[in-house]
Amino acid sequence: MEQFSKENQPVYLFIVGLLAWLVPGAGHFFIKEGKRAAIIFVTITLTFAAGLYIGSIGVIDPVGATPWYVYGAQLVSSPVVLLLGHISAGGGYPVYGWPNEIGQIYTTTAGLLNLLCIINALYLAHLRATRIPGE
Repeated sequence: MEQFSKENQPVYLFIVGLLAWLVPGAGHFFIKEGKRAAIIFVTITLTFAAGLYIGSIGVIDPVGATPWYVYGAQLVSSPVVLLLGHISAGGGYPVYGWPNEIGQIYTTTAGLLNLLCIINALYLAHLRATRIPGE
C-alpha cells in the first residue's frame, strides 16, 4: 500500500474491488489478508460449484432466467459466469423443477456472498489507506 498515495487511492480501491470480483478472495489477498482470502475463495467457489452440480450449467441462463442472472446476483460471483451464460444461452442445457430452483439459489447465494466480500475488501483497503503511519 506504500506505493499508493491519497491522490491515487481511488485507483487502489478500484484494483482491490476488481480483483475481488475476478477471483473471490483476491481482493483480500491483495491487501495481505491471506487467511481470509483462502476462506472466502473456498466458501464461494464450493457454494457456486454445488449449485452447478445440483442444477447443471443450465441454471446460468441469461435469457430465460434474467432475474436470477443479473438481479439475483449470479453475475457478481465472477466473470466466469459470463462465459457459462454464453455457453448455456444456446438452450442445450434444460433444467426443470427442484434441481433448477436449488441450483439457482446456490449460485445466487455465492454471488451475494461475493458481493459482501467485495464490499469488505474495499472497506479494509480504505481503512488501511487512510491510516496515519505509525499508529
